[in-house]
Amino acid sequence: MIRVTIWNEYVHEVVNPAVAEVYPQGIHNAIAAGIRNESFSIRTATLAEPEHGLTEEVLNETDVLLWWGHRAHDEVRDDIVDRVQQRVLDGMGLIVLHSGHCSKIFNKLMGTKTCQLKWREADEKERLWVIDPSHPIAEGIGEFIELPKEEMYGEHFNIPVPDELIFISWFEGGDVLRSGVTYSRGRGKIFYFRPGHETYPTYYNNDILKVISNGVKWAAPSQTAAPFYGNTAPLEPIKAK
Repeated sequence: MIRVTIWNEYVHEVVNPAVAEVYPQGIHNAIAAGIRNESFSIRTATLAEPEHGLTEEVLNETDVLLWWGHRAHDEVRDDIVDRVQQRVLDGMGLIVLHSGHCSKIFNKLMGTKTCQLKWREADEKERLWVIDPSHPIAEGIGEFIELPKEEMYGEHFNIPVPDELIFISWFEGGDVLRSGVTYSRGRGKIFYFRPGHETYPTYYNNDILKVISNGVKWAAPSQTAAPFYGNTAPLEPIKAK
């Protein structure tokens, strides 16, 4: 059983009626309902909860954390960001969705102060091309996923060179983006997945939910030994010179 925590700042849905109409129970609950299966144990957490719902106990009981944020990045406490970072380094998986590219946790793990890109809201068609059809995150997906309307994100995307590139998005206006990329940090695996603007029903799309579900399985911790750092004794005798 993979233990999943879906974190959503849950601000847009409260203050914007147009978003509430699309996601009346919040983006976090839409994703939870869409990926729920017998192999996942799912809980949710939001910004307004004590410690943003990400207490040490919750994170210690989380194998994979999903992160959706947008207008309240600066309201996330730095000590909570540090806590999440340490869990990723210790092996917890992290899936960063849509505008989470500007979140404190993603920027911290990428080692940069900004992961900026171009953007535009114009009800554009998006086609997400599968660049690596052999990758487990793309399992069950055809050559591409087509979304009739989405927010455009375009290059240049100011991220480090990815370990793996799985999806590239093309938009009706001509822009493209590396929209599905992976990284490893410490013992943890990270997947950034672009789609999911709050005013579109993207998180009801079966292919998008399939990718997220595949991402959870891929990012789940591996049972590897924790690395040791610092001064260490030799494994073999060292002959005197």
